[in-house]
Parts: sequence; C-alpha cells; structure tokens
Amino acid sequence: MSEQSGFEHLKSRQRAERNDYSSDFGLRIHRAISWLRPAEAALEGGDLDNAFVCYWIAFNAAYAGDLETDETPSSRDEFRRYFASLLKADSKQRIYDAIWKKFSGPVRMLLDNRFTFAPFWTAQRGGDPEAWKPAFQRAGDVVRTALSKQDTQRVLEIVFDRLYVLRNQVMHGGATWNGQVNRDQLRDAVAIQATMVPLFIQLMMDEPADDWGIPFYPVMSD
Repeated sequence: MSEQSGFEHLKSRQRAERNDYSSDFGLRIHRAISWLRPAEAALEGGDLDNAFVCYWIAFNAAYAGDLETDETPSSRDEFRRYFASLLKADSKQRIYDAIWKKFSGPVRMLLDNRFTFAPFWTAQRGGDPEAWKPAFQRAGDVVRTALSKQDTQRVLEIVFDRLYVLRNQVMHGGATWNGQVNRDQLRDAVAIQATMVPLFIQLMMDEPADDWGIPFYPVMSD
C-alpha cells in the first residue's frame, strides 16, 4: 500500500475537500476513510483477521446503497453497479494496473481456492461433500475467460464475490481468530483489500458529483 493512498493521505484530502461535498457523499467518504485507520493498524501488527474485517467495513461504507424497498438488489448486483461507476471514474486505469500487474498472482490464487467458493460450503452442509466440484469447474471456466479477456469489471465482481464468502465465514463465527486453517486465503484477501479499498475511495473523491448513492444508515439526531 502506497503512503499516498492510505488513511493519512485520504483523510488530509477529505478535510481539504469536504466543504465541496454533498452531505450524503461527505458522510459516505468520512465513514469509509475512518475504517482505514484500524485496518492499517491491524495489518501493521500482523492481525489479518481484524485487518480483513476493518477493510471490509470501509468497503461496505463506500459502496452500500440505501434500501428503499423490500425488493433490494443482491450484493452481487450492488457490486456490479459500484464497480461500473468506479471504472468509469478511473481515467488513469489504476484499477486495471492493480488487478493485472500488482495482484494477478493473489487474484488467481483466491479464485482457485475452493474455500472462497460458496457452493463448497453448501455441499459440506448437505449430503454430498463432493457436489460442489462441477460448479467449481464451471466457475473456473468463467474466471479463465474473464482473465484471458482482461475483463476488469467481471474479475472485480468475481473477486469480491469470493471475498464476500470469506467475509461471511469470519463475521458469522465460522473461523477462529488468528487460526491456522484459513491463513492463505485471508492473506491474499487482505493484500488485495489494502490496495483496492483505498483506491476505490480515491476514485470516488475524484468524482464527487457522480451518483454514489444514499448512505444505508444516515446520521440521526435524538
């Protein structure tokens, strides 16, 4: 993670620019940046579990929209909308460079890891623990096609879909803090988060007039 993309840099920029932000956008950016500080502290201290959680909350604060009706979009639909907006704002192709130059290895390892594939865990709870394999092979074909075409939008969607599986495992008590069994995928996940989440926030700040949605939980007075 570059010093120019971490908490201190983004917070300094936010203070300088916040008077030009709309209230909704300002709240979204303020919340997202606030979670980068504990994420970076945890990462520097070698605490992958807390780093992962804090980076995920920062990401959630940046992208999650308002739930106006019961017919709300799925997380996958929200990812698709958000990533399309980010890529539109990314005139310098910083996301492309991160995915294809800096993190091509961790991305491929994460996507090849069955422990970040939701049907794998569904199969373990069902009657046939091998039932996930055909779906994994089909998903692998989709991944390979996206990688071969350097389809950044699709790869981002798939990567964060896999990170979402890991997020559910951690947040719902399916992992041991500082355990040994999920270190590889967690290490790759945090490496990706530590660059991508601050970059996403930067890109949003580059285009504050775009429609980034209404914060899920607005500030309420007593």
